[in-house]
Amino acid sequence: MSQLGEIQLIINFSAPPESVEEGDRIFKSHAAFIAESHHRDGAKALLHYNLSKGPELSNPLDPSSAPTGNTQFTIAEVYDSEIGIQDHWEKAGGSWSKLGAMVEWSKNCTVTSVHRSPIMHSLW
Repeated sequence: MSQLGEIQLIINFSAPPESVEEGDRIFKSHAAFIAESHHRDGAKALLHYNLSKGPELSNPLDPSSAPTGNTQFTIAEVYDSEIGIQDHWEKAGGSWSKLGAMVEWSKNCTVTSVHRSPIMHSLW
């Protein structure tokens, strides 16, 4: 199903080897928090949630390049509208017990994000 015009949030964490185990714990908690607390319909609906984990590559555009030793965790969330993302951050700040741990953990990582971005092209 096309998600054209819906709003996307993507956060990528590149974690050094000594931080991977903590990342696993944090993201297990994050997935449970999302499943328990987020709307599934209406303007605040979370329509799509994925968390992926894999090796960071020395050349991110060459899948055959050597790994750097770091691990990438990527969260991809798609919401019906911007108020869904606003609701997400309000919920996280108010009720996700691991938010502070994630903030501290992320200080050891390289973090990039794309917030409140309308989906420009979407297939299927």
